[in-house]
Amino acid sequence: MASDNFVDNSLLCGVTHDLAEELFHFENRRPWQSGLFSKLLVKADDLRVLLIAMDAQAQMKEHHTDGTTTIHVIKGVVCIRIQDKPLSLQAGRMLTLAPRIQHDVEAREASVLLVTISWPATDMLRSLPHRGYGS
Repeated sequence: MASDNFVDNSLLCGVTHDLAEELFHFENRRPWQSGLFSKLLVKADDLRVLLIAMDAQAQMKEHHTDGTTTIHVIKGVVCIRIQDKPLSLQAGRMLTLAPRIQHDVEAREASVLLVTISWPATDMLRSLPHRGYGS
């Protein structure tokens, strides 16, 4: 089983994921558009967790998140460019980014990332002009 969920109404009480099994299922989705495939594993009011697999040379163009983000390289090697400065991360390494830091990602070889985002509160998101919320 890919995940065992124990949810009480909207309260997230416990979730487990078998990442190896998730990645096995990723393979059934090949070929991946743009050389990458991702799955949102956890979506809570204050947290997002994504599993991302990338083919060698696949890229995620410059982007940012509105919450503090960790990028944990589970497999492979990626180059993360932060404010035009490249940083190479190999399996077993983790990077933490502050909110709204522009970055891009390129896989130097077939790679897997576990990305965790501390999701801002709704009122905070609405106050950010680039999100298109508010007046």
